[in-house]
Amino acid sequence: MSHNSRRHFIKNLAAGTLAGAFAGTAQAQTLLTPREMEGPYYPITPQKDQDADLTRVAGKSGVAQGTHIEIAGQVFDHEGNTVEDVTLDLWQANAFGKYHHPHDTSDAPVDEHFQAWAIIQSGKQGRFRFKTVFPGAYPLNAASQRTPHIHLKASKLGYDSLLTQLYFPDHPLNQKDGLFMRKSAQEQALMTVRRTERENHYLYNLILQKIPL
Repeated sequence: MSHNSRRHFIKNLAAGTLAGAFAGTAQAQTLLTPREMEGPYYPITPQKDQDADLTRVAGKSGVAQGTHIEIAGQVFDHEGNTVEDVTLDLWQANAFGKYHHPHDTSDAPVDEHFQAWAIIQSGKQGRFRFKTVFPGAYPLNAASQRTPHIHLKASKLGYDSLLTQLYFPDHPLNQKDGLFMRKSAQEQALMTVRRTERENHYLYNLILQKIPL
């Protein structure tokens, strides 16, 4: 992709207009959401409540601590077509940077009112939406932390499964995060949610590779 085409794509992407990004250049059709490692804390404890509102847990009256946010978006294939019925499996740390996972032995508190894990599907025109808390940074060691992020797996028959992480714009830890900084500026843009005019509301679009028949 040429320098001008890349600037056009990222400009449209930052504005949340993925259709415009695809229209900017035919070569943009080859761009896919970058892959990322799963990390050590994929949920292993069964839970019945896996709906799109992670700020509440079924059967409990309280709400999750921290800043509540909403993330909405669409799933596209590499040709710009929307994709319905994609399974989105997502998990993250709570507002204190603690995963609801037995292997997370940090001193940060567990929030029993935070759902921590959801499995949802993209609907009409590939749209999805979920409510959660802004994830806290979690410690890698005494000297460093991982920047706030959300893990996501996307899968549907006929498409390459995707494992990725969502990042947040302009967070000061982004520039210190090894995984984030290994990505190019274009890849970082594809993995970073975008603010909207609504407070604590973000947009995020996924681009999957369709498997040729």
